Parts: sequence; C-alpha cells; structure tokens
Amino acid sequence: MPTVSSEELAAAAGVNSAKLRKDFSYLGSYGTRGVGYDVEYLVYQISRELGLTQDWPVVIVGIGNLGAALANYGGFASRGFRVAALIDADPAMAGKPVAGIPVQHADELERIIQDNGVSIGVIATPAGAAQAVCDRLVGAGVTSILNFAPTVLTVPDGVDVRKVDLSIELQILAFHEQRKAGEEAHADGAGPAAARRTGTGSDASADQGPDGDVPAVMPA
Repeated sequence: MPTVSSEELAAAAGVNSAKLRKDFSYLGSYGTRGVGYDVEYLVYQISRELGLTQDWPVVIVGIGNLGAALANYGGFASRGFRVAALIDADPAMAGKPVAGIPVQHADELERIIQDNGVSIGVIATPAGAAQAVCDRLVGAGVTSILNFAPTVLTVPDGVDVRKVDLSIELQILAFHEQRKAGEEAHADGAGPAAARRTGTGSDASADQGPDGDVPAVMPA
C-alpha cells in the first residue's frame, strides 16, 4: 500500500513538516511513525473536507464561446462537479447539443434548478445580463455562484460569489513582467533613469500596494 512521509509532502508543498502534520491532524489523519500516511486514505480525507466526495450538480448560464468551453471542460467531473444543465436566452440555441448536453431556454431556469437540486450556478453571460441571471438563480435556490461576466454582482447574505476576471489576471502578469524588466535593466547598469521608467526606482512605491507587490487597485 503506497505511503508518503510528512517530510516528502512538506518538501513538495514548500512548508514546514511539523505544521503539515498539525494541519493533517485536524482531518483525523495522524499517520504512522516511521511509515507515513496512507496515500489513498489521505486523498479521501482531503476530498471529504473539500466536499468532493459527493455529486455537485452545476448549471451553466450563457452558452456562448466561453460557456461552451466551460461545458466541454473535462476537469469538472473528476472533482465531483456534474454539469446538470446548459441554459441560454437565445431561442435558436434551445435543443442544440453542447458537450453532449442539449441547451435549454432561460425560461426554464427555475424549473431546471429545482428538478436537479442545483446549488451552484456558473454565469458566463454578457455583463449586462449577469445581474438579472444572478437574481433568478438566487431566487430559485442557488447559494453559490461562479461569475465569469465582467461585472460585480450584488447578492444577499448567505450567497457566495467567486469572480473570475481573466483581464485582471493578465494585468497582474503584465505588472510582474514590467517589474522583472526593470530589475534586469537595473542589474545591467542602466541606472536610476531606466529604473524610474520601469517603475522599479524610489518612486515606484506610489504605484504599489501595501505589500509592495501588486498595485492596491486594479481596474476591473
């Protein structure tokens, strides 16, 4: 039976082995001294705590290019997430199969959620439609929303929203690229002038967040 030691796990995760053992103790997994942790059982315990040992039906609303790509993503099923329905407001999309699932019209949204016991919804609509879709999802009983629309959603207490904004992620990467370019220019002896142009000189603190890493405010 495959096992793994806390030292091996700690080295892979870049953490202290004593802290890792303490964290695992909260899962009820103490391991065996001199042997380590049963890998299969440890994976089960972590999956259980993350809620991945049960089936989570999910609806995706907005089956454009992004929604269709999400529907075709193979990683959901392996983590316990089952795409129960695809929903779109375009009547021409109704009945068309995407990833082997027929698209259903938005008029059926509430019934679909009730029939499938859905608590997690994914919004991949244009920004202008996202809040109305969100309100309908919440009204139908959805309590967790993954939002890909480029807008901020307003939800009542008890509803969790995770926003995925790819443009902001790219902006963060661009910031790090600019910083690295500035560091390289400074290391090559380009002097303070180049450092100021790339935002790595003494004036750069005005453009940095409180942690001195990424800007405190990133445009949405």
